[in-house]
Amino acid sequence: MDFNRIRLTGFKSFVDGTDFDIMEGLTGIVGPNGCGKSNLLEALRWVMGETSYKSMRGSAMEDVIFSGTTGRPSRNHAEVSLFLDNSKRTASAEFNDNDELEIVRRIERDAGSAYRINGRDVRARDVQLLFADASTGARSNSLVRQGQIGELISAKPETRRRILEEAAGISGLHSRRHEAELRLRAASNNLEKLDEVLAQLESQLRSLKRQARQAGRYKEISGQIRAAEALTLYLRWQQTTTRLTQIEGELKEAQSAVISTNTAVAAAASASTNAQTILPTLREEEATAAAALRRLTLERDAMDNEKRQAEDMLMRLGEQAKTIAADKERETEVVRDSDQQLAHLAGEEVVAQASISEEEEQAEAEAAKKLEIEEAQLAQADEAFDTANREHAEYHARINALRRGLSGNDEQEVRLVEELATLETTRTDIKTARGQDLDLAARQATLTELQAEMEAAFTKHETQHKNYAEARKTHDEAQAPAHEKRSTLSRLIGERDALSGLFAKENEDGQSYVPVLSQVSVQNGYEVALGAALGDDLEAALDKSAPAYWDAAMPSDSPSALPDNIESLADYVSGVDALHRRLQQIGVVADRAQGVALCKRLSVGQRLVSKQGDLWRWDGYCRLAEAETNTTRRLAQKRRLELLTTDITTAQSETEAAEAQLEKARTALEAARNAAEAAQQGLQAAQQNVDTARQDLSQAETGAAKLNALEASFARVEKDLQATREAQAAMRHDLQKLETTGDGATALEEKRVIVQKARDGVAEAHSELQNWRTRREARDTQLQRIKQEQQSWTARHSAATQQLETLAARAIETQTEVEKFNDVPRLVEEKKIQIADIITQAAEKRAAAGDALAVAETTLADLSTAEKQAQSHLAEAREAQVRLEATQEAESERMTESAQRIRDVLQIEPEAALALSEHERGEPFPDVEELESKLENYRRERETLGGVNLQADNEAEEIATQIETMKVERDDLASAINKLRHGIGQLNREGRQRLLAAYESVNKHFEVLFTRMFGGGTARLELTESDDPLEAGLEIIAHPPGKRPQHMSLLSGGEQALTAVAMIFAVFLTNPSPICVLDEVDAPLDDSNVDRFCALLRDITEQTGTRFLVITHHALTMARMDRLFGVTMQERGVSQLLSVNLATAEQFAEVGVHENEAETPATLSAS
Repeated sequence: MDFNRIRLTGFKSFVDGTDFDIMEGLTGIVGPNGCGKSNLLEALRWVMGETSYKSMRGSAMEDVIFSGTTGRPSRNHAEVSLFLDNSKRTASAEFNDNDELEIVRRIERDAGSAYRINGRDVRARDVQLLFADASTGARSNSLVRQGQIGELISAKPETRRRILEEAAGISGLHSRRHEAELRLRAASNNLEKLDEVLAQLESQLRSLKRQARQAGRYKEISGQIRAAEALTLYLRWQQTTTRLTQIEGELKEAQSAVISTNTAVAAAASASTNAQTILPTLREEEATAAAALRRLTLERDAMDNEKRQAEDMLMRLGEQAKTIAADKERETEVVRDSDQQLAHLAGEEVVAQASISEEEEQAEAEAAKKLEIEEAQLAQADEAFDTANREHAEYHARINALRRGLSGNDEQEVRLVEELATLETTRTDIKTARGQDLDLAARQATLTELQAEMEAAFTKHETQHKNYAEARKTHDEAQAPAHEKRSTLSRLIGERDALSGLFAKENEDGQSYVPVLSQVSVQNGYEVALGAALGDDLEAALDKSAPAYWDAAMPSDSPSALPDNIESLADYVSGVDALHRRLQQIGVVADRAQGVALCKRLSVGQRLVSKQGDLWRWDGYCRLAEAETNTTRRLAQKRRLELLTTDITTAQSETEAAEAQLEKARTALEAARNAAEAAQQGLQAAQQNVDTARQDLSQAETGAAKLNALEASFARVEKDLQATREAQAAMRHDLQKLETTGDGATALEEKRVIVQKARDGVAEAHSELQNWRTRREARDTQLQRIKQEQQSWTARHSAATQQLETLAARAIETQTEVEKFNDVPRLVEEKKIQIADIITQAAEKRAAAGDALAVAETTLADLSTAEKQAQSHLAEAREAQVRLEATQEAESERMTESAQRIRDVLQIEPEAALALSEHERGEPFPDVEELESKLENYRRERETLGGVNLQADNEAEEIATQIETMKVERDDLASAINKLRHGIGQLNREGRQRLLAAYESVNKHFEVLFTRMFGGGTARLELTESDDPLEAGLEIIAHPPGKRPQHMSLLSGGEQALTAVAMIFAVFLTNPSPICVLDEVDAPLDDSNVDRFCALLRDITEQTGTRFLVITHHALTMARMDRLFGVTMQERGVSQLLSVNLATAEQFAEVGVHENEAETPATLSAS
């Protein structure tokens, strides 16, 4: 079966549906770390039936379901589908009818996994067996995960043996053998227990026989008890049956009474129903008559309301007319009063105007002038007083200010004296402590000298460092060629040793003859032709005592000419004359076409070969160069061994020269390093001296700055103290002068008296002027009042006149309304007389309908009373019936209980209990109480027997049968134990044979692959720790080129990885699989080893047809793939798949190059 395609949906980071084509050849899978490459391998293992969630890198199997990201929700299921090509019909029989197989595994949260093959549900075991038959599976060595190489390297020999077990197909041998041994041990224990059980059963059988005799007496008494119980129970059942029959008769009579009473109730209910049927009609007629009467009554009441409203309206209109007349009279009076008041106000205005005179106006003007004079005198007096008052206040303020200033200056003088003393003490201390340290010039000179020394040391350091860098570069440049030469020499020596070892095996097992292959000399390039022509015949010797030999004494006839006189192989091979006759009949053609053309013209015994290894024989046998033989390969190896001697000599010379150059560079590097280190130490010492000098200079500068600051502070304080003392003397002089002058309090009092007199004169003039102004303002107020009253009465006169006109119009409207409502009461009275007769008739009709309704309701009440009485009789009859039914039910239950007790105790029907009691027919029945007393005696007698095993007879018979059966089983178990022991031995023998066969095959492949991967060297597998292969460990002995044989754990990291890869592929070649997945296997390998690794993959692909999936980060591995698939994670947490076919890309690239070359001249021409 071939793997074609795998589809992932919701599996780990592949949330979207992703198809991955598994094509022939080498397929690379690339991508950054963490993008989900290994998820493809895990998906393949998972769909093959992997059951361990730890192998899936999860804490539970549901962890394979996409768990969601910040931008996408989680999924509830995951599904992986694998498509297989079954056109060769190599699948199991049940699935072998289809050209393509689709294996699907689906998992849902909280639901587990489900498997389907071509849409049919199957078990996980079916899927695992399907892939196991195809030499693959979830745990196959062909699926190499990350870390598996390291596990193989660090594994113990016993653990490493499992690789051979898998190659031999006996992976489960240990578990199955252990299980078989456990079964054997359990069977032996069971046999011992069976013997013990047989002894116990025989003892138990003897005891049961004694118990059987006692059980006989117990059964006899039990039979008597059963007969008495049967008769007692039968009599009680018969009594309940008789009482039940009597009650059933009484119940029938009660049921008849209920029926008759129920008939009477039905008749009463029918009459009541008929009466109720008439009532709605009568009620409707009564309601209709009442409604008509009510309507007429309401109409009459509406007429009364209309009349009353008309009378009320006439009354309101009369009152309104009276109001209008009163208003007209009032407004007329207002007009008359207005005329009188206006005439009176005109007279008052004339009198007021006449009272105004020129003398009053002149007196008011003189009073105003006098007030102005008095106010001017007051202003002058106030100004003089303010000036004197201000001078007095300034005097006292200055006195106080001088006194406060003297007090503050005294305090400041004391403070400045103390500060001056403190500064003097500090300055003295600093000068005493520093002494000569304050010499800044000397320190600056010292620092300059040290800085110059540091610059020189720095220049020297730079020079030595540059020299060291150049020496380092020279050393590195010499180291690479030396390493390359050593590697080349080691590889050549390893290859020579490996080839020498192969040829040395020819003399093993006591063989003393030498094959002609070791003696023949072949021109370069014709080794393949010689091997193809002679094949295994070159293994023969010249010694006639050998099993196969060449006889040089054979007569040499004239050979037949070769076709077209082509050259014979004898022209290119020498060293063994015995082969000359054979070689003359072998022609050498230039190419395959010439060989095909000439092969038909060969004579008997003749052959044609090409330098590439093609062979045509005279009898029609042909073998192309692709079918390489061991002899051809050994000839090439022999030629290679001869060339290796010269190559090794040349390589040794070149290696020695490179080593000498490297040693020279190493010596120069060491000297440069020492000089650089000395310069570095000198620079550090100079830097330390400069730092110390800078620190000293900084300290000196700090002390000098502090001393200068103290000197400045001392001068400032002295200056402030002198100024303070001078200010004190000036303030004392000013204070003494002010105290002598006086404050001018007497002059201030005189000016205050003058101001008071001026104020009194102003007040008197102001009072006189105010009197004249008051008289003038009163007269002006009177005139203003007169004008306002004239305007008011004029407005009232106009308003009254206008109101009279309005009242006249309203009087006309009122008269019109009165005429309108005068006839309404008379018309309403006429309508009331007409409707009175109609109301009387309606009242009579309603009374008749009410009487009929009352008679019907009385009749209905009587019928209802009769119905209730009938219902009461019916209830009593039913109560009696129910009471009898309850009694019947109780008796029936007693009878049922008696019958059920008979069934429970006697296991028979009640009718058969009499027969069981052994009572004679026709005999009178005994009293029940006597029977119960007799039954009690029987029971006491049975109890005196104690515990009795009633099943003793049956148990004894069963135990006897069981003893016979167990004896037969004991014999069968002993036979099975013997067979199981024989089967374990057979299983061990077959396992050893298969393991040893697999060991030989894997060891053979491993030796070849190791030599190929290392470019030489040898390796082998050894079974250690036990003589039994099934218990032995597997040790790997490796002999890399140029090294001694050693265990795998002693190799370098790269050598361990190469050895492990060779081991894995050796197992793979022993039992090839249709698919192989390698997850970052090339990670620890360098470029040259990766190249060998990729070449090996290519050869295995061509040899076995296996499809390889290689997960890698190595650029060289990517380049050697047939196609690449890229796994990206552009969206965080979501993997996507991209593909590139490298072969197609190369074709496109070549086409593009040719097109560019063709277009270049045209482009240049156009430009």
